[in-house]
Amino acid sequence: MTAGQRVLRAPDIIGATRGGLDRVGRGALLAAAIVRILASPRRYTNAALAQAYHMGIRSLPLVLFMAAIGGALASQQTGAQFTGGLPLWVIGSVVAAGVLTELGPVLTALVLIGRLGASIAAELGTMKVTEQIDALYSIGRDPVTFLVVPRVVGGMLVVPPLVIVADAVGMVSGWIVGLVAIEGLTTADFLFGARFYFRPWVLAFSVIKAAIFGVTITFLACFIGLEGRGGAEGVGRTTTAAVVATTVAIMLLDVLLVPLLKVA
Repeated sequence: MTAGQRVLRAPDIIGATRGGLDRVGRGALLAAAIVRILASPRRYTNAALAQAYHMGIRSLPLVLFMAAIGGALASQQTGAQFTGGLPLWVIGSVVAAGVLTELGPVLTALVLIGRLGASIAAELGTMKVTEQIDALYSIGRDPVTFLVVPRVVGGMLVVPPLVIVADAVGMVSGWIVGLVAIEGLTTADFLFGARFYFRPWVLAFSVIKAAIFGVTITFLACFIGLEGRGGAEGVGRTTTAAVVATTVAIMLLDVLLVPLLKVA
């Protein structure tokens, strides 16, 4: 690459950096507006509860299915790796650790990204490109209060119960598959291993991750949806961007939360 080519590319880099910082600034302003509105719960409580109900009901079947698959795979893989080398009760400990700290929260979050994140981004993106957001401003209504806060609060409320249910289903699935697929494993062995690992903080950690994931998914989906432009094609790009951004954010948060919360 010549010096001339490097000079020609410099404005592009500066423009991309400026655009990225501008988007971060708009995201910070949206977050500040949400925090300000949270101080007045009467403005959004009913809408948030309705959003949480619909989010939970629509997502529950797929969450249960994914949790059952995750627990079954954890049990199968643990049995394949450890059978013959360690006592069989270790399978119960490994399944409990995997389901409670990782598989339950993360699989639930990934389901919600596909079910809720894409839906929220497409809905708000459509409202943006059809100027419905501008119409709210014109009649004196705040779109953040009516569209964003109920979804963010609803996500924070509904994801922890979904994760608790997913944890329970994953554990039961791991137990049943272990009894069927792993020779010599008994219910007593599995339960002993699960109790050996389990600590109350582990379940609390799972719920904390769930609440953080719920806020992250709904906030990013709302923000990216409100950034939508360009007609039907733009709505498609907005939906794709929301799914990609929330997936990356959830994976990064999953890595960061373990050392921050000091859970091994």
